[in-house]
Amino acid sequence: MLLLGVQGCGKSLAAKAIAGGFGVPLVRLDIGTLYNKYHGETERNLREALRNAELLAPCVLWIDEIEKGLAGDDNDAGVSRRVLGYLLTWMAERKAAVFLVATANQVDRLPAELLRKGRFDEVFFVDLPDAATREQIFAIHLRRRALRGEDFDLPSLAAASEGYSGAEIEQVVVAALYAAVAEDAAPAQRHLLESVAATRPLSVLMAEPVAALRAWARERTVPAD
Repeated sequence: MLLLGVQGCGKSLAAKAIAGGFGVPLVRLDIGTLYNKYHGETERNLREALRNAELLAPCVLWIDEIEKGLAGDDNDAGVSRRVLGYLLTWMAERKAAVFLVATANQVDRLPAELLRKGRFDEVFFVDLPDAATREQIFAIHLRRRALRGEDFDLPSLAAASEGYSGAEIEQVVVAALYAAVAEDAAPAQRHLLESVAATRPLSVLMAEPVAALRAWARERTVPAD
């Protein structure tokens, strides 16, 4: 499967959860690290990486930010095209029990050959969390820091953090705790709200690209939630 979505919304966590659900090892492949300046070495590195994954089967092979390794240009002497070709052949012909999970942030950098139906069983879109999900994310990160979600107004925090990703909500909680320590006070609702107000989420900083990605995915992918 291909997990496409906004940065910080849990694609990597989903890949780990898939391996946990299957009860098999998770093998992470950063395809960008395979590239080598010497002719033929990049392709050899990919072959060895996939062979090692097959030796570990059954397993989940997680290719993180796959677009970074396949979005080549005319200056790479065709290396990225050969890497893509070998990967597509492996995906179609592999016999080992290797479940492939790829994550991507920028759909415009993905080769068309990779997106056509039949390459992946399904393409899921991991969108920004809705209000109910943001409440749960706040509760999780408060609990991880020995704080009870019941002691905070989670609906208000969820409403104030419209457009925030899960990763940004975690950083809001972390910043609020630092602010409380600086005041020598117990963490309170106001610390969290002030931290939210001081944060500019990616959906604001990169509003146009995020909106374009969500619009593209609306009719072309399956919502992950």
